[in-house]
Amino acid sequence: SEISEDAPSGTVVALLHVQDRDSGANGQVRCSLDGGVPFRLQSSRGSYYSVVTSRELDREEVSEYNVTVRASDGGSPALWSSAVLALRVLDVNDN
Repeated sequence: SEISEDAPSGTVVALLHVQDRDSGANGQVRCSLDGGVPFRLQSSRGSYYSVVTSRELDREEVSEYNVTVRASDGGSPALWSSAVLALRVLDVNDN
C-alpha cells in the first residue's frame, strides 16, 4: 500500500478483520502493532480494526514501513498470529 507523506494524522491506511472460530475466551481476539512505527490500531465494530497514522510522515526520514500486526486469543496458553503490512510513503514536493 502507499500513503502520501502529507496525509494528516488519523488517516486510515488499512482495514483488518480478525476472527477465531473458538468459543468463549479462546475465541476472543486482541490485536496490537509492534512498536516504533507512526501508526496505531483503532478498534471498529466487532472484530474489525483500522490501521491509522498517529502522526505526520516524512518520506525523507523513512520511505517505507513494515508494520507487524499481531492477533492473540484469550486461551491458555494464548495462540497468536501475525501479518506484515508494507507501506510505502509517497513524496510530496517540499519546496
